[in-house]
Amino acid sequence: MSLFKARDWWSTLLGEKEEFDQGCLCLADVDNSGSGQDKIIVGSFMGYLRIFNPHPVKTGDGAQAEDLLLEVHLRDPILQVEVGKFVSGTELLHLAVLHSRKLCVYFVSGTLGNVEHGNQYQIRLMYEHHLQRTACNMTCGPFGGVKGRDLICIQSMDGMLMVFEQESYAFGRFLPGSLLPGPLAYSSRTDSFITVSSCRQVESYKYQVLVFATDADKREETEQQKLGSGKRLVVDWTLNIGEQALDICIVSFNQSTSSVFVLGERNFFCLKDNGQIRFMKKLDCSPSCFLPYCSVSEGTINTLIGNHNSMLHIYQDVTLKWATQLPHIPVAVKVGSLHYSSSYPKGSDLKGVIVTLSDDGHLQCSYLGTDPSLFQAPKVESRELNYKELDAELKELQKIIKDVKSQGVWPMTEREDDLRVFATVSPNFDSVSQATDADIGTDLVPSITVKVVLQSRLALQKVKLSVYVQPPLALTCDHFSFDFMAPETTREVAFSVYLKRSYTPSELEGNAVVSYFKPTDRNPDGIPRVIQCKFRLPLKLICLPGQPSKSASHKLTIDTNKSPVSLLSLFPGFSSQPDDDQVNVMGFCFLGGSRVTLLASKTSQRYRIQSEQFEDLWLIINELILRLHEYFEKQGIKDFSCSFSGSMPLQEYFELIDHHFELRINGEKLEELLSERAVQFRAIQRRLLTRFKDKTPAPLQHLDTLLDGTYKQGWEETVDAAVSHLLKTCLSKSSKERALNLSSHLDMPKDTSRLKKHITLLCDRLAKGGRLCLSADSAAPQTIIMPGPGRTRALPLTSGRLGPAGGCTPIPESDLEERSAEQDSTEPFTNHRLLMAEPPTPEDSAFQGLLE
Repeated sequence: MSLFKARDWWSTLLGEKEEFDQGCLCLADVDNSGSGQDKIIVGSFMGYLRIFNPHPVKTGDGAQAEDLLLEVHLRDPILQVEVGKFVSGTELLHLAVLHSRKLCVYFVSGTLGNVEHGNQYQIRLMYEHHLQRTACNMTCGPFGGVKGRDLICIQSMDGMLMVFEQESYAFGRFLPGSLLPGPLAYSSRTDSFITVSSCRQVESYKYQVLVFATDADKREETEQQKLGSGKRLVVDWTLNIGEQALDICIVSFNQSTSSVFVLGERNFFCLKDNGQIRFMKKLDCSPSCFLPYCSVSEGTINTLIGNHNSMLHIYQDVTLKWATQLPHIPVAVKVGSLHYSSSYPKGSDLKGVIVTLSDDGHLQCSYLGTDPSLFQAPKVESRELNYKELDAELKELQKIIKDVKSQGVWPMTEREDDLRVFATVSPNFDSVSQATDADIGTDLVPSITVKVVLQSRLALQKVKLSVYVQPPLALTCDHFSFDFMAPETTREVAFSVYLKRSYTPSELEGNAVVSYFKPTDRNPDGIPRVIQCKFRLPLKLICLPGQPSKSASHKLTIDTNKSPVSLLSLFPGFSSQPDDDQVNVMGFCFLGGSRVTLLASKTSQRYRIQSEQFEDLWLIINELILRLHEYFEKQGIKDFSCSFSGSMPLQEYFELIDHHFELRINGEKLEELLSERAVQFRAIQRRLLTRFKDKTPAPLQHLDTLLDGTYKQGWEETVDAAVSHLLKTCLSKSSKERALNLSSHLDMPKDTSRLKKHITLLCDRLAKGGRLCLSADSAAPQTIIMPGPGRTRALPLTSGRLGPAGGCTPIPESDLEERSAEQDSTEPFTNHRLLMAEPPTPEDSAFQGLLE
């Protein structure tokens, strides 16, 4: 029991199984009594609104019936309660209640009672606002410097600030880059809203900037709004605090100075009006709520901070002045002036009462005190000690400890497992491979079946089996669930394993992990347990026999203390000479294409592994060591060991690091280029939209050409489309080629083999006398069809652009070819605007560059 314990003045428990948060507590003279005495206003997530005016007869009394002034069920969850001048035409205080989809403002009034039941209180709804977005929190104050009234600002879950000027809705603004809402406060001295964004930085927005910013309903900025001054929502200042914030409070020393207090997860900060840090304090315990208030010492501020250890700390700036114990974990704390009972001779007001509220509804009014507890521990009956018996007992205990240490481990009691797990790998591949989504490049990727058997001894609940293998190995199914397993039952599951990508896995070992709940008498829901089983996949799943290589770029030598073993005994099925029992060289070919060679020395006790790629050595080395240990264990030899006497291959490892870093740099460059092209693409789209909406026709000034070039950015597919069109028209050799239809979409090809084939065919036909012209009349422009992104575009084809000056004569193979060319030139279009002659586009530039 702490000596510094909060002295309970009055307390109560609100409702049953109700939940509360930091916005659910407020202290104010809500009934406008004029006495200066605060009432305690509490709202719950269950929708109950309660107003208390405590009158304890003596310190520590619980709540009496007359202490509860009002209790109303509003049906909707109450997120926050605030008191202010929220009704126009009057300066009386009103109560604002924030629901998830509604804001209600009430007037609390009381009627003097003539009987012992006391005064009667009721609330009257003045107005309400239905919200289009789900609310998170709110703040109030004289926004814009108004006099005699308070405005309300509500922050929605998607980061929108909605401002209400009492009975009317004013405007709404989206905070830039908002992801999750944070605490919100209003500073009347600077007329700004202060919040903490999901980027973990404190942000301040001027009210005037919010007023003149773009309306929140218009998410797209027009060109006029972008160029106009004062139309974009700009932050006044920011400060990165590096952690999420729990609450924000504004405290003013006087009219000329105010401070912004931010409570973080591990620190609390005091900031100046411009965002500079006045001081910060690292907290020892995780905080739950706080309340700054002006200190009696000039220039300092006291701060109440509650934490999850049920403690309330009082700081003067960064110095801890007091610590007191609470009976619960507070989620909200307030300081107010409450009313003494008539039995107290000291007066009628008790100032500085600390009001705390827990998340489960413990409401307590307390004050700080150091009254010592009157409890005294009873004296223990004294008795004489028998030192001989103590010495004998000590020697016996020391002997037990010595015996246990000599055994090396603590004795374990044998027990039978509740669940046994077995994994079996099939010796043969699946007859039909399950590698349907493998991306390796080979025609057939094998798969192998693994069976896992679960045997339960007792009744088990919520049994879940999860299987893990090292990438790029993949499973057809990696999760299995059983809601209930009866005693003495067996469950069997099967799945296939295959190689999904072309690189080598780090190991071939898999792991089957089973989690389950074991019910007991005291815990019917069950106690969680975990058991695992490992299995080893065969090397042939990812590797095939290959031709050994005599030379390689990377080599490693493994030394052993035993005579070399025939590689055929270690790796059956991987030798190209099955009849030779003394195979000392063996080749491995991975499915991804890499090759590794393994050599066993005939005279020394060494093995050499070599490959063109350094990273391919590891798996074969690991398999070699495992199989050597298994071989000698079967022979009864237990002192087998392996070693590596060479220098560490750091240079090869560093080369891989440099290559990986280079790929990262190139990736960042590509991301920057993509970002620039995306900005250009959006800008062109906006300008084109403006042109198309204009009633007066105006030239596009090549905007559509620029848009098309910005969108595609693919040289290979553009050139392939142009060359394919030439081979289909003027350089075609048969009607079959002319009948081929070009795709209307330009997609990035998987490789360049098709493009290389078409360029080779184009050069071959030009060398045999083919001419790039569609008609004998070189001056007559012809229209060709070029595929574009999502549409078909017409381009003019003239001899001046595609052939030498002076005109070219076509080489018609038949009359059908001439008719086909005429039909192609007069093909109908749905977009007649695109039939006009256009300047050279990025496709034409690539086309012309290829021909030159």
